[in-house]
Amino acid sequence: MQLFKLKSVTHSFDTFAEFAQEFNLGERDLVITNAFIYEPYMKACQLPCRFIMQEKYGLGEPSDEMMNQILADIRDLQFDRVIAIGGGTVIDISKLFVLKDLKDVMDAFDHKMPLIKEKQLVIVPTTCGTGSEVTNISIAEIKSRRTKMGLADDAIVADDAVIIPELLKTLPFQFYACSAIDALIHAVEAYVSPKASPYSRLFSEAAWDIILEVFKKIAEHGPEYRFEKLGEMIMASNYAGIAFGNAGVGAVHALSYPLGGNYHVPHGEANYQFFTEVFKVYQKKNPFGQIVEMSWKLSKILNCQPEQVFSEMDKLLGCLINKKQLREYGMKDEEVRGFAEAVIQTQQRLLANNYVELSVDEIEAIYRILY
Repeated sequence: MQLFKLKSVTHSFDTFAEFAQEFNLGERDLVITNAFIYEPYMKACQLPCRFIMQEKYGLGEPSDEMMNQILADIRDLQFDRVIAIGGGTVIDISKLFVLKDLKDVMDAFDHKMPLIKEKQLVIVPTTCGTGSEVTNISIAEIKSRRTKMGLADDAIVADDAVIIPELLKTLPFQFYACSAIDALIHAVEAYVSPKASPYSRLFSEAAWDIILEVFKKIAEHGPEYRFEKLGEMIMASNYAGIAFGNAGVGAVHALSYPLGGNYHVPHGEANYQFFTEVFKVYQKKNPFGQIVEMSWKLSKILNCQPEQVFSEMDKLLGCLINKKQLREYGMKDEEVRGFAEAVIQTQQRLLANNYVELSVDEIEAIYRILY
């Protein structure tokens, strides 16, 4: 039984300029990023890299269409490294471009081609949520199928993960909150996963310790407090990525995919809608397993009884962003059963990591409570 794996080398720099110098960025590097990151942090460095601005190809979550459009534009370029500098969209897109003989990203997602790594991959996250810089997962909205799919393979793992806290300074609070909540969910879901080990749980706990303390301070002092803890939060996201990279995430992510795929809700926000309700069901169905230890640990941070943890978690997260009813995103009552069935049919990769098994009726009930 494999207990733990970490293939990426993690680095830390105070500034982008220090990273660029240390990694000797040059003309054989393909940098995928966003203009709003390039202008304040990269432009002055006058690097000879080949830059791709992701937003030129569409806004929002990564999609198969977006990836294939970029792929078409870079097909004739000669490069040795892919440097991803951005949030989840940039990172998930960039991971695919290290694969040999990639002509259509759906061939990779559908496993119709051998997944062979041909380029080096360096990932620099600019949010404090995905943890994708240390996972072997890329997720995309598949437009034709109206859902999201994940590709998990060591061929798309970063060779180097780079932490640069200054890159979080321009992140608006709404995006900061959604991404940080996503990191918290990664840590919590990974902790109770059947694939968790004592090693992965160390990273889960380290992540939520930091995240929840910062959230409590933000609730007390306001959004500006986040600037005092940028380094800690991006590191916590990294810890959570290591945890779920080893143990996986489950039903929270699985139930969020139809919401993201059909109504284009950002990933972290979509996960937030389902987080505590899924865990309340877990707690009710099996109050004697690993969730007992986790609830006890979280209760110490949230100053409540273990059985109140997820209600108190709701209150704390509500101080950062409001939770919406699913109907506010456009979901219709008659779609609920179909979404539940689609989760069972298409998200078994994630559902295998559930703390307890959920039936289609139980998944439908969660949707209806939140509807």
